[in-house]
Amino acid sequence: MTPIVKAFFDDATNTISYVVRDPNGTACAIIDSVLDFDYASGRTDTRSADEVIAWVKSEGLTVEWLLESHVHADHLSAAPYIQEQLGGKIGIGDRITVVQDTFGKVFNEGTEFQRDGSQFDKLFVEGDSFHIGQLRGDVLHTPGHTPACLTYVIGDAAFVGDTLFMPDFGTARCDFPGGSSAVLYESVQKILTLPEDTRIFVGHDYKAPGRDDYAWETTVGEQKAKNVHIGAGKSKDEFTKMRDARDATLAMPKLIIPSLQVNMRAGRMPEPDARGDVFLKVPVNKL
Repeated sequence: MTPIVKAFFDDATNTISYVVRDPNGTACAIIDSVLDFDYASGRTDTRSADEVIAWVKSEGLTVEWLLESHVHADHLSAAPYIQEQLGGKIGIGDRITVVQDTFGKVFNEGTEFQRDGSQFDKLFVEGDSFHIGQLRGDVLHTPGHTPACLTYVIGDAAFVGDTLFMPDFGTARCDFPGGSSAVLYESVQKILTLPEDTRIFVGHDYKAPGRDDYAWETTVGEQKAKNVHIGAGKSKDEFTKMRDARDATLAMPKLIIPSLQVNMRAGRMPEPDARGDVFLKVPVNKL
């Protein structure tokens, strides 16, 4: 089947969120939602999520899933907020437990922070399937950017998160804890075994040099032929050398510190203190 896909681009974080709907019904899923966050003031805002919510309501849709492709390091998830408004189950890869263990230590979360993925409604593993109305979704485990990255193949569309970008921009960085350029190469090969006309929807776009407009939809065939990092038959050795050298030049994402603390909790803030105040930690010399 061919799902109907509606994209929402967030200018502040260059994130694309998607509403994926059953073409023969009202069921839908929301993938990689965004909670706006101003780091300087420590204030959250729901304008991006509200835009998605308003569109879903205007279309008369029923949300069945709130899917996360991975624990994002560049934006906060709005999944719990949208769940309160529209329902749906929050899902992520089962390797979230590895991410929780890693960053639970980085942020000195203590024993009260559960590292078993229980903050999420569903932990997916390779080969799992799910439904959005009559649409079938299949789960591919595609680590490398993070240990928990998933690709959701829904009908003729694949939602790859940060694993692949548009062909003229390449692939995701692999230098976060638990990342691996060699593992990412194998994950990309798995995605590229899908039919060549499979639509690929990427998680971010930054406008490659020479391109005037943002873009987020491509195909498996285009990625195989034209991806500047992985296409045209580039070898694993070529890719890992390029990726590792490139990653060594990259700065940390601006919102990595709040994003990781919130997203490893399924988009929820840390528990408030006795006065009801919420705090995020800044680890020094840890990232």
